[in-house]
Amino acid sequence: MLSPFFTPDHDAYRASVRKFLKREVAPYYDTWEEQRLIDKAVWTAAGQSGIVGLSVPEEYGGAGETDWRYRMVVAEETAAIAATSFNMSLAVQDDLVLPYLLDLASAEQKRRWLPGCGTGELVGAIAMTEPNAGSDLQAIRTNAERNGDSWVLNGQKTFISNGILADLVIVLAKTREGAGAGSFSLFVVEQGMPGFERGRKLDKLGLLGQDTAELFFENVRLTESNLLGEEGQGFFYLMQHLPKERTSIAVGGMVACEAALSWTLDYVFQRKAFGRRIGDFQNTRFQLAEMETEIDVTRAYIERCILRLNDGTLTMVEASKAKWWVTELQQRVTTRCLQLFGGYGFMNEFPIARAYRDARVQTLYGGTTEIMKEIIGRDITSRFR
Repeated sequence: MLSPFFTPDHDAYRASVRKFLKREVAPYYDTWEEQRLIDKAVWTAAGQSGIVGLSVPEEYGGAGETDWRYRMVVAEETAAIAATSFNMSLAVQDDLVLPYLLDLASAEQKRRWLPGCGTGELVGAIAMTEPNAGSDLQAIRTNAERNGDSWVLNGQKTFISNGILADLVIVLAKTREGAGAGSFSLFVVEQGMPGFERGRKLDKLGLLGQDTAELFFENVRLTESNLLGEEGQGFFYLMQHLPKERTSIAVGGMVACEAALSWTLDYVFQRKAFGRRIGDFQNTRFQLAEMETEIDVTRAYIERCILRLNDGTLTMVEASKAKWWVTELQQRVTTRCLQLFGGYGFMNEFPIARAYRDARVQTLYGGTTEIMKEIIGRDITSRFR
């Protein structure tokens, strides 16, 4: 179905992204997956090619591009070559870390961090989850106590994407007791600060090349210049930025569905069984018809969400709908596509196997499916009070 969603400028950018991926990512991606770590050199190459940090304002050396459709182009093209770990790493930088810095950082902080984020020389991460606090962020134990004109940070975080490579980490910490949602603040912890240590690189089911880590903070001394935004507003800042994070995850699921179906179409109309192409069997046609229809209908909603994200009107509920629906669809599509590949779908040399593994986490991070439904359900209930 033809859509006016992308413009000729986006098409030109897509051609540039494809060249970059062919040159800088595709030849090395299998090695990154085996090593469980993306080579940091590709970050600076991505910065030079405009693949990362597009939203960094011109005054800090960036393009100042806020149209999120460019990020979707990157997501689509990385999904097409099954380089999901690479896109996930970029998404943490561009869709999670940068929005916080752009919206909350002081002028001095922006001068300090934004240029490096735009060139890929600084890799960012955001640390919210703890061993005993995932979706329930108000249960976190990491704390920062005032000590004169500074803060002392102590605690532990886990499941932190980009945790091994990160040069700066936005950390959610408790700064007050008994203040409810107003108990938390955000701090930026920088590489090399005494007391900041990285734990093990976590061994995951999927997204193997994307580094995920445990982080430890033991008496890390922070100045006021490391406080991001206002004290006591950390939880509210998280709520304000979650729609973009969840839309990013939904887009990742959307493009993964499209890529999986594309590989499957190529396979079933080349592979034969019982003297016929697999795609010519009625059962196969019905499955393809169902998947293509679900994907097309879902994409229409995702495109609407992105346009609302661009103009600043996307709500938490709308993003939650996109996140749970698309990531659950991703589970169904990758499973059904793998089945149509038969035994070859179980082989790592086929991209559908990698896509199947990478898909599983999508319904978990950024808020589980159950949390998304709770958010939507509460909104529905509130209309009848």
